[in-house]
Amino acid sequence: MAEFRLRSHPILEIPRRNRFTFTFNGQKIVAMEGEVISSALFANGVRIFGHHRKDNAPQGIFCANGQCSQCMVIADGVPVKACMAPARPGMIVKSCDGVPALPADDSPVQCQSPRRVTVDVLVIGGGPAGLCAAIELGRLGIRTLLVDDKDRLGGKLTLQTHAFFGSVDDCYAGTRGIRIAQILSEEIASLQTVEVWLNSIALGAFVDGNIGVQKEDTYILVRPSAVLVATGAREKMLAFPGCDLPGVYGAGAFQTLANRDLVRPTERLFIVGGGNVGLIGGYHAIQAGIKVVGLVEVLPECGGYKVHLDKLKRLGVPVFTSHTVTRAIGKDQVEAVEIAKVDERFVPISGTERRFEVDTILIAVGLSPLDQLIKLAREAGLTVLSAGDADQIAEASAAMFSGRVAGRKLAKMLKRPTFLPKVWRPLMEELRSKPGQTIQARPVALPLRVYPVIRCYQEIPCNPCTQVCPRHSITLQGPSITSLPAFEGECTGCGRCVSVCPGLAISLVIEDYDPEKRLALVVLPSELDSTLLLPGSSVTTTDSEGKPLGRAKIVAVKRSPLLDHRDLLMLQVPYDQRLEVAGFQVQQPEDPRPAKKGTEDGEVIICRCERVTKREIVELIRAGVRDMNQIKARLRAGMGACGGKTCTELIMRLFRQEGVPAEEITPPKERPFVSEVPLSVISGTTSVEK
Repeated sequence: MAEFRLRSHPILEIPRRNRFTFTFNGQKIVAMEGEVISSALFANGVRIFGHHRKDNAPQGIFCANGQCSQCMVIADGVPVKACMAPARPGMIVKSCDGVPALPADDSPVQCQSPRRVTVDVLVIGGGPAGLCAAIELGRLGIRTLLVDDKDRLGGKLTLQTHAFFGSVDDCYAGTRGIRIAQILSEEIASLQTVEVWLNSIALGAFVDGNIGVQKEDTYILVRPSAVLVATGAREKMLAFPGCDLPGVYGAGAFQTLANRDLVRPTERLFIVGGGNVGLIGGYHAIQAGIKVVGLVEVLPECGGYKVHLDKLKRLGVPVFTSHTVTRAIGKDQVEAVEIAKVDERFVPISGTERRFEVDTILIAVGLSPLDQLIKLAREAGLTVLSAGDADQIAEASAAMFSGRVAGRKLAKMLKRPTFLPKVWRPLMEELRSKPGQTIQARPVALPLRVYPVIRCYQEIPCNPCTQVCPRHSITLQGPSITSLPAFEGECTGCGRCVSVCPGLAISLVIEDYDPEKRLALVVLPSELDSTLLLPGSSVTTTDSEGKPLGRAKIVAVKRSPLLDHRDLLMLQVPYDQRLEVAGFQVQQPEDPRPAKKGTEDGEVIICRCERVTKREIVELIRAGVRDMNQIKARLRAGMGACGGKTCTELIMRLFRQEGVPAEEITPPKERPFVSEVPLSVISGTTSVEK
């Protein structure tokens, strides 16, 4: 059987790992040491994990983050989430078709009271915000417990192969996310007052002042003096015909498979959403050698950083703004995607439909804070703060800094001697800010032998280029970190600015390379497979918007010493194109196929767990139902294993579409537990011999 694994990667090391086998529905599966079940199945070409008990619909991976139950399987007789359960040698895994049978065991059991732990601060979430908060608390000698549901610290940092924006001094700008995760984890390990529990889920907050935590197979009541919730965010979803097919999933799931587990989850990918999550996901796919067939954004302009968008365009990814996905096509899994242009009300325009053959559709239409624990802790009267995406959706650089601020604030609340610098709060707001004004400028030749061309045209928080120039010739043109950079002065030709720019938005022009043949040398950054970009070969160059310019010869390839795994490509280009060359193509855009007549969307699945349709929910809304809890009672929408994390926002959207004011809607009641937990864990049961 073919294995769908990454054999090489321009950024990530491919480690040697022991192999072993287990079975899935009687089929032998080859797994790697430390791999979860879902990744092993994907690596062996298995995309359908089971079928739903209600209508036999195929089920596959969806969030890959333990937030849903689409990947449920039966492992050695026990229902588990395949994305969270480690694969083990010899285990017997079966599809979860229908309702799993309870084990025939009537042995008496004995219940035990949970262990109790007291700490000064409980930090929930080991991502960028939680790590930075725990570091601040640990430095102050405050007894801190950090819990995270994964097997390693770092959160989404462990999936980010790109260099970060922001401030060099305050949030590691210019450093890759995977490296930042290592730096922060190592500092946590050095702090004696910080204890870390991995594979541990915070389940609920209670009025007696305790937080329930499932630490592997043990239930523990943690009583903190204060709580920081840094649980991050979950991906929003869209409802359209075929949205429930295996092969439709979030960008975070893709990054987990490709960047964490080194699995090649797709051959032909289509992205819905032009924010940073979608743009970065597309770039990560190209780094993994995956064809990105296209990207749609419903707004007239993509909302992500322009430098991220320009990277994709230069590499050959077609971007369709004012377009949306109209349906996913396939019998048991995705085989194609249909898109259409939208009008000013974002309604698809009939006759503009286009179809692309793909096997995966990534939904990247925004994030929602994972804030259930915050609400429960406040209702219980606990001293609680939030940080990172659980507080406000922003970039990871902002999450790190907000964690630092939250850590200091918690210390002050606990009456510990510390201070919050006045510059921190405005800096945090700058790091959280949306992209500002875009000022496009045509590059201008300078009276120098060598000089950089800076294509950073949008106001975003970023300053690495200003920190590395040995002549201090690159400066921000304003007092804010979001001000645009500009070059003025001398250039040594060192290429450090090209090496460190997180947006790959700086090139270096060498004017006097070959005056007789009217050739110039342009130095471009590259983070792609170096075996495809060899000296002597040629590439199709593009301008900053991705327009092809012509062919250029690669004269040399040098590895940047400033940023690991970034190459500097030296291209021989026509002299007249030296200012325009901004990148090069690695794939060719494809012509779409004509779309077939669409279908009505009444049967679109809104609640994936309980297979509740749009038609069923809209009928209740039109009948006068305004209480989400009533919809839950009537249709079971929100009663599935994900606890309504996916469908609640979709149902709220249906209310808006039906013209129901938000103040008339009663939201669903938040209750512990916020995640599924085995009864045996909560009760502390052990078998008692008869």
